[in-house]
Amino acid sequence: MKRQLLTAIALIAPLFLANSVQAGNNQDLQKLLSTGECQRCELSEANLSGAHLIGADLRGANLRGANLTEANLEGADLTGANLAGANLTSAFVTNVNLKQANLNGANLTSAVINDSNVYQASMNDLTITDAEIYNTGIGVGGPDIKIPDWD
Repeated sequence: MKRQLLTAIALIAPLFLANSVQAGNNQDLQKLLSTGECQRCELSEANLSGAHLIGADLRGANLRGANLTEANLEGADLTGANLAGANLTSAFVTNVNLKQANLNGANLTSAVINDSNVYQASMNDLTITDAEIYNTGIGVGGPDIKIPDWD
């Protein structure tokens, strides 16, 4: 009886776990999580909360409305990615390439953002409450500054 119960749990558990991480395209999500590479992937509304995406290649990916709460994006390449409306609350965004990315309406509350490239990124209506931003061209008010591109 105990063995049957364990077998039933083993068969049912993946169904519950599958719902914890969702995206517009499940194949793209699995590709990202298994290889760390997913250029031009469809990941809108994906739940990547707490994901370790260190060095991930997400160039041109659609992450519109994705949940990246407490995600580690250190060294990730998000050049040209769509992060409009994404939730990056408490995310670790260090040495991330966000060149030409769409960050409109993104929530960066309590995020740690260091040494990241935001050259030509669209950053309207950002929420940056309590964010720690160092050596990255994101600020509040004042005159426009020239944001350098990485070489």
